[in-house]
Amino acid sequence: MTDAPFIAIEGPIGIGKTSLAKKLAAHFDFHLLKEIVEENPFLGKFYENIEEWSFQTEMFFLCNRFKQLEDIEKKYLSEQKSVIADYHISKNMIFARRTLPEDKLEKYEQIYHILTKDMPVPNMLIYLYGSLDTIVDRIRKRGRDIEQNIQLSYLSQLAEDYERYMDHFESVHPDIPVIRINGDKLDFIRHQNDLEWIMNEVEQQLEQSRSINLKESKT
Repeated sequence: MTDAPFIAIEGPIGIGKTSLAKKLAAHFDFHLLKEIVEENPFLGKFYENIEEWSFQTEMFFLCNRFKQLEDIEKKYLSEQKSVIADYHISKNMIFARRTLPEDKLEKYEQIYHILTKDMPVPNMLIYLYGSLDTIVDRIRKRGRDIEQNIQLSYLSQLAEDYERYMDHFESVHPDIPVIRINGDKLDFIRHQNDLEWIMNEVEQQLEQSRSINLKESKT
């Protein structure tokens, strides 16, 4: 784990990860890492026929996220430059387990572990979540054409998958602070007070991390 702040934001499709990452990157003057989404040539077909296009879609995401994190580690984290990302690469397994048939999932998981075993691990995670109504409303407002055919059942299942994933993440990584943000109650796009609350929470965690690192450097 890098000593420089490396924050990842996670949560279901459309909940506001990229919007929050942009605002926090600007406020704290961190490098912004955005995942490649609309550039995925299989994504539109995937939303129309998940079973047919899931493997191609997930492999594209995995390879591109691997390359992005590899570059981030070389150019920023290894130089102790702070980064905030609108995803955590472990999300790949959330989607893969939901969409891939068993035979392809086994192959995919092998490739995933090979690629990610040496990847940098965030030292803070922000988890955005919300009800299905909130998620659907935010997807509708951002208006991506490729997302218009997403099935509500798929979104609902992913939201449940994320809850299980976050519980598991916190049990496996007790040393990595997680800030949970309820999108039903906080709207950092429309309300400045909500955004300032989130910024304050992040600042407090950063201060704690700085204190820990300072103590460790003196021992």
